[in-house]
Amino acid sequence: MSLFHQFRKFLTAIVLVLVLTTTAACSSTVQAKQPTTNIPTISRTGEYAQLARGNSTTGQEFGNWVVQTSKGLVKDAYVRDQNKLGVVISPQVRPNDVKPLTKSLMQGFHKNFPNQDLTVLMYAPDKKLILTAKYDVQSKKIEYKS
Repeated sequence: MSLFHQFRKFLTAIVLVLVLTTTAACSSTVQAKQPTTNIPTISRTGEYAQLARGNSTTGQEFGNWVVQTSKGLVKDAYVRDQNKLGVVISPQVRPNDVKPLTKSLMQGFHKNFPNQDLTVLMYAPDKKLILTAKYDVQSKKIEYKS
């Protein structure tokens, strides 16, 4: 390959990088001005796409904390409206461990989002709802529904 061809490839690569960084910088500015929506993203192939972990900063941080500290028991978690926690468990969670895990998650959720009624939705690895737990702040009791 001649020196001219190598130089042309190098120049093309530099121009491409500049165009991509400029385009990315401009598009992120436009996106920041647009209102955010709570619509989850779904991949084009129809496969499960990871949901945003929360529709607030606090909710997103708690969702991230749940996944990171679960030691592989939780595949995904999200917080909506500061009072709903959705959790997708991993296949290694046994059926008889779902309720104790739900109770533990509810306790942590209550510590981070106090003084309100809370709901924890537990989903199987195939994303089917398997257990709903509702915490009533007045009675301080958890009601479970399968």
